[in-house]
Amino acid sequence: MSREQAIARIDAQFESGEFLAVLDRMVGYKTESQSDKRGEELQAYLDKELVPQFTALGFTTKIVPSPSGRGPNLLASYHESDDLPTVLMYGHGDVVPGMEGEWRDGLDPWRCTTVGERVYGRGTADNKGQHAINIAALRAVHETRGGRLGFNVKFIVEMGEEIGSPDLPKVCESLRDELKADLFLASDGPRLSAERPTIFLGCRGGRRIHLDLKLREGAHHSGNWGGLLANPATILASAISTLVDRDGRILLDALKPPRIINQIRSALADVVVSPTPDEPSLSEGWGEDGLSPAERLYAWNTLEVLAINAGNVANPANAIPGEAHAVLQLRFVVGTDIENVVPAIEKHLAANGYGDIKVSQSQFFNASRTDIDNPWVGWAVESVRKTTGKPPALLPNFGGSLPNDVFTDILGLPTVWVPHSYPGCSQHAPDEHILKPVTSEALRIMAGLFWDLGEKGK
Repeated sequence: MSREQAIARIDAQFESGEFLAVLDRMVGYKTESQSDKRGEELQAYLDKELVPQFTALGFTTKIVPSPSGRGPNLLASYHESDDLPTVLMYGHGDVVPGMEGEWRDGLDPWRCTTVGERVYGRGTADNKGQHAINIAALRAVHETRGGRLGFNVKFIVEMGEEIGSPDLPKVCESLRDELKADLFLASDGPRLSAERPTIFLGCRGGRRIHLDLKLREGAHHSGNWGGLLANPATILASAISTLVDRDGRILLDALKPPRIINQIRSALADVVVSPTPDEPSLSEGWGEDGLSPAERLYAWNTLEVLAINAGNVANPANAIPGEAHAVLQLRFVVGTDIENVVPAIEKHLAANGYGDIKVSQSQFFNASRTDIDNPWVGWAVESVRKTTGKPPALLPNFGGSLPNDVFTDILGLPTVWVPHSYPGCSQHAPDEHILKPVTSEALRIMAGLFWDLGEKGK
């Protein structure tokens, strides 16, 4: 038995169509967590699909109810010896709405359909396909080693990530002793690109900031009142321009992160953000001055206007609106004083003559990351390089948000994420898909990682 044999076994699983057949079955569960009508599907995905898969590998399983009742959780555990390393893994089986009728050529979002190198289906990229890859790789190593792995595994699957993982912190806190491990290893989000394997160590945080300005009830004729009544839309747009300029540069220091340390600059030095032809091209001159695109995306904060409203844009009246509203989002990295953000904005607006604007916040994801110098990071980078023959992109954190802080802050684990998707996968949209070459390489990467983890156990 050897590393090469384990990888050959996972290659055979993919080439025979076995892996995609299992994924098709998993995609068939309509696990839309944003719908209040899918409770049975959420439960069935765990009971009928994942529990049998884990049981066949020798795992013990238990369903952990959600404290809010919005989505169950599954804990699967595999133990060989107290003397072996233990890895905690994670996935989420819930998906965003299927958006039936909006997919290309009438494709069914609840089936895997292969067109060229793309495999379409809701959840193929986010996240059923990704944890399916990890389970398949565990199986390949388990079979190659004759019914052993050479390490212990704990795997938690939640069914509420697409609604912000509201119960995951409480669930993990309640299972703290059962989730003890040496390493957290999981897969979600996209690689840097389809061509380059990627490892990221955490995620940026996200906080929504609401700006609301109400000056009066109702709207008033612009011919009769123009030049006499203050326009809340004009005031709000002007206020936003004091927070972020026309080129996307943050103007308020309290919204910026600490300076980028040399260790992170070094890690990002060879990271090139290069969109494919079917992805949007990068905007020239947009974002913080003096930073590379990779540093802007993975090591800096951004303030985005998500929505702005006054009057009826679809059918505007010739009237001055009485109120205006905007929703902004601060994406932030570790080290940002996030608790001071709203007070700082309030103080800034008041000092600049915008004291009537009400500032509030919602939808919060924390920022977190594992230190690049952690020994598990170097181990993972070397394993991926050995399997693929190319150095993976090492990102200090993912550009988006994941519940990584649950594992770093609550469970105190080093976190290593190995994503199996790519930026153009259309997750959260019609035509979500995975790429067959990326999937094949991801299966090999994970089989190599699991084999090397078993060798480490020796």
